[in-house]
Amino acid sequence: MSSPYHKEEPSTPERVDDLMLRDDDPGSEEHNRAASSVRDIASRIPESLSAIGRDISRTIEKAISAKDDYVVAVKISPEAQEKLEALVQAGVFRSRAEAAGFLIDEGIKTQSALFERVRQKLAEIERLRAELRGLIADNKV
Repeated sequence: MSSPYHKEEPSTPERVDDLMLRDDDPGSEEHNRAASSVRDIASRIPESLSAIGRDISRTIEKAISAKDDYVVAVKISPEAQEKLEALVQAGVFRSRAEAAGFLIDEGIKTQSALFERVRQKLAEIERLRAELRGLIADNKV
């Protein structure tokens, strides 16, 4: 019953979200299937969030460890390319770049005497340069 003091609101249909389940027939097969799907999706959310967290952690770790890496482009012989590829295929290294880096480091260790002589010669060259700069500075005065 309506009165002049009480106006009836026009009824608006209830908005149904795609994820909302209708209450009209809770025992129907469609209702049960939809409810099961929603539960399955909801149960996977924590696992998905955890996986995203692990991926972010791995990415950060790689970025932090990459600060110590330098990229150098080098030309190598076909034989060297085959050897690097063999190391990767055997599962010793994840990439040819890792294999090449390892072999370069090992070569430097093996040739430590050579690198010590190079260091000594560079020190001598720097000493001679400083001596020449001193001679030039003395002549300007």
